[in-house]
Amino acid sequence: MDALMNLHDFFYAKMGTAFYYALGFVAVIAALAQFRLYEKANQPGIAAFVPIWNVIVFLRIVGRPASDAWKMLIPIYGQLYFIPKVWIEVCKSFGKTTTLDYVLVIVLNGLYIMNLALSDTLYMGPVYGGKAPPPPRKLTNQPIVA
Repeated sequence: MDALMNLHDFFYAKMGTAFYYALGFVAVIAALAQFRLYEKANQPGIAAFVPIWNVIVFLRIVGRPASDAWKMLIPIYGQLYFIPKVWIEVCKSFGKTTTLDYVLVIVLNGLYIMNLALSDTLYMGPVYGGKAPPPPRKLTNQPIVA
């Protein structure tokens, strides 16, 4: 507990309340990005703001059963293995399969989810269960006929 208090005192002494405003701003941006990501995956977007429903819809996007939600609560396994693994499955569900994408979704989670949500990537379908999503369709440069 003393370590947490020391960490709080360090940041509060350096930045005052600005640190907490910045954290709140990033949290709001991440929640809105998750709302848009859910809408893009044909799921109810409002689920991004409801705590337990959020996790269930999040797992539904990658094709995992809702009973896997308890795995996120296991102290070391959940935070260091399971949650990053599910985020990588989210990348795969949207057709992002490079190592750079996997590193970015783990390091810059909220910002990368915002990138997925606002870009023109398409939801390919769930990837859990051994079935890989279909390859992304090729976009052609055909002129638009009026």
